[in-house]
Amino acid sequence: MSTSPESNAPLKVILDSNAFYIPLELKIDIFEETRLLLNRNLDFVLLSPVKHELELLAAKNSPKTRREALYALKIAEKCEYIVVDNLEKLPADDVIVKVAKKWNSPVLTNDRQLRKRLRDISVPVIYVRQKSRLYIDGLI
Repeated sequence: MSTSPESNAPLKVILDSNAFYIPLELKIDIFEETRLLLNRNLDFVLLSPVKHELELLAAKNSPKTRREALYALKIAEKCEYIVVDNLEKLPADDVIVKVAKKWNSPVLTNDRQLRKRLRDISVPVIYVRQKSRLYIDGLI
């Protein structure tokens, strides 16, 4: 049985800002659980607007929010950082939708509105269910 080169290429998974809070709030290793869920070689992607969103939270909020955002940024260091040109002025969710559709990449998020927008354009969504596991909605 031969495998196509595409099946060996890492699949890019885009992470929304709230995905980086999952390990802190629910003690779920998002990287390992996503690999187990998809059973593939993965590249986790942090888009520049998402990083900017986390940096703003780390700079301008209550001490608890700042601490959590700094923790989220620390976790984000495990991702491939991609600067998104021409879309920098858009909200992070809009950039995620555009890039995920263009790349045909799944998105890890717990944001209900973003999940619905992604599902409406047939982008697979990975999210936490029952506060204990990651699930995927859609086909890869």
